[in-house]
Amino acid sequence: MNYRKTLLAASIITGLCVSGALYAQDSTAAAAANQPKKSDVKELAAVTVVGIRDSEAESLALKKAADSHVEVVTAEDIGKLPAKNVADTLQRLPGVSVGTSSAGEGGFDENDRVSLRGTAPSMTQTLIDGHNIGTGDWFVLNQTATVGRSVSYSLLPAEIVSEVVVHKTSEARLVEGGAAGTVNIVTRKPLQFDKPVTVHASVGGVYADLPSSTKPQFSGLFNWKNDAGTVGVMAQAFYEERSLQRNGQEVLGLEQLGPTDAIVAAHPDLNGVYFPSLIGNVLFTQKRKRTGGSVDVQFKPADNVTVNLNGFYSKLKADNFNRNYMMWATHFVHGATNLAPGYVVKNNTLTNATFSPSNDATNYGIYDQISRQASASTRFFTADVDWRATDALSFTAQVGTTKGEGSSPKQDVLELNTAPGTGAAWDFRGTGRPVNWSLGPDNSSPAASGVSANWIFGEGGINVEDKENWGKIDGEFDFDNSTLASLQFGVRYANHTRQNPYAFAQGPNSGDWSNPANFPVGFSHYPGDFGSSLGGSFPSNIWYYSQADLAAYDSKYANRGPERLYPNDIYKVNEKDGAIYLQANFIGDRWSGNVGVRYVHTKQAVNYTSTSPQESKVTGPILGSAFFPSGYYWNTNDASYSKALPSANLKFSLTDQVLARVAVSQTLTRPDYSALAGTVSLDDTGHTGSGGNPNLKPLISTNFDADLEWYFAPRGLLSAGVYQMSLQNYVTFSSESRLYKDMPASTAAGHDVYAAYQVNIPSNVDGKVRGVELNYQQPIGDNFGIALNYTYATGNANNGQDLQGTSKNTANASAFFENDKFNARVSYTYRSSYFAGPDRGGFFYMQGAGYLSASFGYSINDWMSVSLDGLNLNSPKLRYYVKGDGYGIQPRSTYINGRQYYLNLRFKF
Repeated sequence: MNYRKTLLAASIITGLCVSGALYAQDSTAAAAANQPKKSDVKELAAVTVVGIRDSEAESLALKKAADSHVEVVTAEDIGKLPAKNVADTLQRLPGVSVGTSSAGEGGFDENDRVSLRGTAPSMTQTLIDGHNIGTGDWFVLNQTATVGRSVSYSLLPAEIVSEVVVHKTSEARLVEGGAAGTVNIVTRKPLQFDKPVTVHASVGGVYADLPSSTKPQFSGLFNWKNDAGTVGVMAQAFYEERSLQRNGQEVLGLEQLGPTDAIVAAHPDLNGVYFPSLIGNVLFTQKRKRTGGSVDVQFKPADNVTVNLNGFYSKLKADNFNRNYMMWATHFVHGATNLAPGYVVKNNTLTNATFSPSNDATNYGIYDQISRQASASTRFFTADVDWRATDALSFTAQVGTTKGEGSSPKQDVLELNTAPGTGAAWDFRGTGRPVNWSLGPDNSSPAASGVSANWIFGEGGINVEDKENWGKIDGEFDFDNSTLASLQFGVRYANHTRQNPYAFAQGPNSGDWSNPANFPVGFSHYPGDFGSSLGGSFPSNIWYYSQADLAAYDSKYANRGPERLYPNDIYKVNEKDGAIYLQANFIGDRWSGNVGVRYVHTKQAVNYTSTSPQESKVTGPILGSAFFPSGYYWNTNDASYSKALPSANLKFSLTDQVLARVAVSQTLTRPDYSALAGTVSLDDTGHTGSGGNPNLKPLISTNFDADLEWYFAPRGLLSAGVYQMSLQNYVTFSSESRLYKDMPASTAAGHDVYAAYQVNIPSNVDGKVRGVELNYQQPIGDNFGIALNYTYATGNANNGQDLQGTSKNTANASAFFENDKFNARVSYTYRSSYFAGPDRGGFFYMQGAGYLSASFGYSINDWMSVSLDGLNLNSPKLRYYVKGDGYGIQPRSTYINGRQYYLNLRFKF
């Protein structure tokens, strides 16, 4: 008889099924030391957990039982949270931050990225059932320009979850890739259900207040298993539509005046002063449709063998329409002679200026209308075999494939000049409020705006693939009645490719595209509350063409032919990763832990384009692109690296209720794909340029974690922890002098000539992150409870730059009520400002923001309930600012997405 597994089963049943005696005061030292590991729970009889209170008890029991530092959210808890994707479920946990955007697109109304402990999302590994998942992004710039390692949680609805485990400290058995930590999404399995037949369904709708739109939502689950519990089949499906509207303002870049500018000749005090390049009022609308499902087949051909086949698919259709009506300061300020007196310069920036009407052909405005086709998807298939060879020895084998895609087939675009001779004005009001600005007397129609053709731009034909095939074997040997509880060991191999093989950049064709008579005729207007929703004085009753009219115009006048091939968006990164590990698990008198090492080897091939040969393995010149008449080059950089990643976790039971944890480890994150494979563009005249850096090294983090946890009552926890990450080879951006081949000089000399170029490229530096986590969960009587947590984090690179994603303060507060019929929860999350990334010569930051959400549920009977969820109930304004050496801190953008309300009927049979 396996004493250890029997004790685990008894511990789970005791800990979770006795409602009045969770974490019994008289637990023996042995029971405390032998708390169940979740990896073993799958082998035990299923325990049904129902309700917020029981799910919180289960989450705390699993957290307490783990030898490493984890946070756990269970499925029933997710069902009672205001959560619509997996990221929503995680944002209330200590040390977890979420973002509503991936890069420079600005925030939206749905959580999309998860990061741990004040780091960038790329440093957090996301797994499903312990394996990687291919991901995709719907926004075009995230497909080609800012291509990270993080997973888009918009593709992962909350309904797929059994539980989510956040690993804040590392173990050798975990797949490498998360320098800051790992999020493991555990899905349901057919044989874990209690009844032979289980049916769950949810039917409802979502109302978004800004677009005043209601869309349908559906999810369903069917599970069958035979009476013997040896064969089971589960099928899930989801269909969710949603309307999104974002009102916003953007300041796109700051530009410096020089001594040769006419405005400086008239106003010498403006020499070297910065001014806003573009100020625009942006209306973004989108129809999101998320569809997909999963099928899982599980069977036991023998008592000691379990086979599982699991497939999952999710697609987000995300067509969108972006309208940006802008003051085009870069077009008129340099040569302006009509700057009115009373202008203001602060922080070397022209923050308040009025330019009188010039009554000439100078266009003071420019208007971009962009209708995009866009989608993202993910899928995976896995085949697992669990084999208990003996009572002590077990093996798990898995093969799998996953593929994510991000697609932008085309963009229908028309860029127009506006406001000829009208003059313009602006007034910066700090980073907390939008800029006040004006552009002519009337912006309500094409005729009043004085439109003329400027250009047709936009990339298309993009289909980014993120694909991985893998296989692994894990084993465990248990030792009974020994301090060495078990040895875990395994081997894994994966072949991962991220690539975009093709893209075009359209332009106008030879037709009469610039004739205003050929422009669309009908138009609509920005919403009437556009200006009041943002708060400020600026054009708001702005006209726009319809998406259908833009599509008709571009189908006639846009050139998308083969000569518009755009090599700058083409790249490929292939990584062949091998890993072996050994982990020893220990258990003693009131202590337990593990020590292990994971050895990782990566063979890497980076392919990227350039204007001249960059590598010894190069193809070119490749002709056929209008952007590179002399041809472009396809470079291959081959590299490999190996690293041993040690880890150790110790847990001490100081009393039956008080635990202390200490952990040390080294972890690894590979560089972002765009950092490795960005196209190299060189100016041979000025010897300057920009590009990726295929020679980047992987980030290695040396980690320390200490935590003290007091489980003072059933469902009660008070904990405090500290952590530190010493980062080696953190990736940031810098200007470096590098040798490149000077193509004109080489041609003239008849041999290769290399010169020093000053290039802006990603580079490796060192850095450090430190933090403190506080967590408090308090039951109040039988029906109430509160949860509070706070994380303090500070981080910087050795070159003085801020680390991406580091919010100094993150706080969460929630309260709930639950009885046999009714449940309610209110949650508030706050995250302080953080560095979001490079932006047009500067660095942009998101200001602190808070989010209020609530959920209410009522059980009509044993098989039917109704729920109402409200997200972003405080209608938060998302504000960004930009920081630069020459101009300090200046406003960047403001967005508002409104509130969302979800009403659903839920059925259980």
